[in-house]
Formats: sequence, C-alpha cells, structure tokens
Amino acid sequence: MFIGGLDIGTTGCKLSVYSDKGEFVFNSYKEYEINRVNGMHEIDAQTIFDSVCDVICETVKKYDLEAVGVTTFGETFVALDEDDNVLLPSMLYTDPRGNDECKTLCEKLGEKRLIEISGVKPHPMYSLPKIMWIKNNLSEVYSKIKRILLMEDYIIYKLCGNACIDYSLAARTMAFDIRNKCWSREIFDAAGIDPSLMSDIVQAGNVAGTLKNELAEALGAKKSFKIVNGSHDQVASTVGAGIFRSGEAVDGTGTVECIVPIFDKIPENSELYDKGYAVVPYVVENTYVCYAFSFTGGAVLKWFRDNFAAKYKESENIYAQLDANVKDAPTGILVLPHFAGAATPYMDNLSRAAIVGLTLEHNESDIYKALMEGVTYEIMINIEHLEHFGIKPDKIYATGGGASSDVWLQIKADILNRPVTSLAAKEVGACGTCMLAGVGIGIYKDLEEAKKYFVKQKNTAYPDDSKNEIYAKYYSAYRKLYNAVRPIVEEANN
Repeated sequence: MFIGGLDIGTTGCKLSVYSDKGEFVFNSYKEYEINRVNGMHEIDAQTIFDSVCDVICETVKKYDLEAVGVTTFGETFVALDEDDNVLLPSMLYTDPRGNDECKTLCEKLGEKRLIEISGVKPHPMYSLPKIMWIKNNLSEVYSKIKRILLMEDYIIYKLCGNACIDYSLAARTMAFDIRNKCWSREIFDAAGIDPSLMSDIVQAGNVAGTLKNELAEALGAKKSFKIVNGSHDQVASTVGAGIFRSGEAVDGTGTVECIVPIFDKIPENSELYDKGYAVVPYVVENTYVCYAFSFTGGAVLKWFRDNFAAKYKESENIYAQLDANVKDAPTGILVLPHFAGAATPYMDNLSRAAIVGLTLEHNESDIYKALMEGVTYEIMINIEHLEHFGIKPDKIYATGGGASSDVWLQIKADILNRPVTSLAAKEVGACGTCMLAGVGIGIYKDLEEAKKYFVKQKNTAYPDDSKNEIYAKYYSAYRKLYNAVRPIVEEANN
C-alpha cells in the first residue's frame, strides 16, 4: 500500500511516495516560476495546479496510491469566481501590497486585540490585508469573488471539490482565532471582508474527499484515491520529525533556517509577538508551535559555495569537501548572517551582514565554518528569547540540507549546548504529510503509531564541554553584534 505526500512550495511542487511501512520509494518534482515585476511578487495558481496534476500523473503510472496528503507554503491565496476561474495572480507574502490596509485594521481593532485573537503580530505579509487591498483597489474583481482559498485548500478543492483548510494554514491569514479554532468574525468585520468566502476549517489529517472522477480518468488514477489535509509546510516537517511533545523542537536548515518548538500553553506576554513569533495550533490537541527563523540558513553556504569555492571539484559534493577541510576548534570569527535582512527576534529587513575578527591567518575554510557558527549563534539568540516566554526546547531534531553535515550538527550541539539529532528522511515535510494522510485514512490509529514506521533517526551530536565553554565566550560577544553594527549600516546607507 502506498501513500503520497504532496509538498507545494513557491518554486515547485513534489510528490513523495512512501509505503505503509514507512519506506521512501519515489519522488516526482515539477518546477514553476515566480513573477517579480514592478515591485509585485506573484505566482500563477493555475500553473501550480497544472504542475500538481503532472506529478500525480507521473506517480500513478508507477504506484497505486491510496491517498495523498497536501502540504503547502502559507499566506498566499487564490480568488475564484462562480465558475471556479482564477480571477488574478496570487500575491506572495513578500509582495508589498496591503501595508495601508494592515494599518487600517490595527486602527479599527487595535494591534493588541488582533494579536490576542490571531496569535500573530499584524503585518501586510498575511492574507487578510492583501484581500482588503483587492477590495479597495480592484473593486470589480472583488465583486466577482465567490471563494478565497490558500494554496492548501485551493489544491484540495480542485482535486476533490471540497474546500477545507487546516488550523496551521488558516493561522497564516491573520484572521483565525487560535483559541477557538475558527474564523474570527470580529476580525473579518473590522476588515470588511465576508468570512463565508473562506474554506471550512478542519484538523490536519482530515479526509477532504476522493479524487474527482474526471480527474481520475485524465490522470490515470483510481477513483477511490483519497485527498487529505496536510498542514503548513513547517508544521509538516515537525510531524515528519516525530515531534509531538512540549520541550522538543525541529531545526530545519533549508534556504531559511527555522526553529519550530512545541509547547502546551499560549504565551500571553505581548513581547513574544512584538519579536515576530507567531503562535500556531499544532496537530496534537492542546499543543502549539511557533516559528523562529533566520532568512539565511543554507542560503549563506550556497552563497559561499558559488562565490568562493571554485577550487573544489564540482563533480563531487562540494559541501562535503568544504566540511573535510574545516579545523576542529572554534574559529573566533563572528558572522552576523543578515545577508537578506534579519528575521526573528529583530524583524529588521534593513539589517545587513557583518564579519568581525578576520586576520591574515584565516583562510576560506575558516570563513566557511564561521558562517555555520554565525547561523547557529542566531539560533541561540532565538532560543534564549523563547525561553524567556516559557518555551524551552531541550532537544533539537535537525532536518533539511544542513542536517546532512556532521560538522554543522556538531557546531550546533556545541553552541546550543543540547543534543542535536539528524533524521534519515530527505524530505521530512513530505514524510510528515504521508503520516497525516495515513492516520487520516485509518492505516495507523494515531501519529505515534505512524512514527514507528516513518521516523528514523540518523545521527546525534552531543555537546563537547570544552568547545561549549569557548563558544559561550564568543556568543557573549555575538549577542552585542547586531546593536553595534546596525547604526553603522544605517549611516552608510543614508
């Protein structure tokens, strides 16, 4: 028996297939383009759906799928008319539109009240201010809207005809009540938006329906093929890591470095939200997660590889070659990794990177390792902030491309002073989506049972006390780096 995890990102979608014994067997991927013109950042929803059909078609030729779970990126929404036609391109979270509308919403309802209900600090990146922008600026288009769906419920609706969205993606709209787990009438009224345009809210793992007959025939899939709600991609990775208890966290190192800790009580301290952390209902009842992240995790190593690693053989794994050449001791170089601005806890898009402490004795391998150290110091900054609000992850599970580096795992263990365990699955988010789908259709009684089959640990790095002591000294200096550099950056750019 085979289950599919459909993971839809901003640059492509992948369908990963697992057996009911948790064995990875196949992956299909289709890329698509983002359109960035005249300051607008958009993506074509129909193109995404066409790509989804392509990966399903390729997959069902090889494997007889029982179900597919759907996991997607957040915030971006699709507006459909009464005939289910897409009315306009979908705005990405980076699109600047919605700024004035977000301010208006804060004036009407108050920032504190918005945070209390939605669990997020108001920001134009979320769906609701952008929906308001369409109403204010494209009134003719808005008058034709019959459905507003995020990518998860859009794909599910197109596949099976039922529009339903899980808690974690609903929370990315800025209009979801995280305590009562429903759309907030209070927020929608303040925004002047009709909540009936939105999809039904369900728990992750909900069986949304079966594949439409005409699609099943067109794609060559069996008609009993079930479509299951997954979750926001960060939540799916947390599921795929087998993390279901307070006190644990996932560190996902892709382009962005993202820490996702689990906790069992909604923090009431407004300072948490001021720092950019969002509280999201998790897949386990009465538990929550938040996202602590750096815009440049693996991206900074890719930048180094592309610009400074020309002497390494491209026919081999360049990162493995770079890892093999780093020294065992801490570098003493401090890197503020704000190459694309600063995420939590600063939320400062104008911050810039800095490298401090270089000498003529350092070489490219030292700088490479210092970049890994800098990203990890940034993780530690976030962990310290979260601990202040009672969110205390004691063990870290590493996923993404960075988890394949034993050197970086050890750096993380030494700086964070916690065990760091890597996971065997290459596509942890797709793995987590398969787990949700398997529970949804009754193969497993719950996620703990699914975990026994799907979650396989690879390697654990434990803190080296001697290195941790040295790193603690450097980290003390690192904590001052942002405030020291930021005024210089501002002066240089004015």
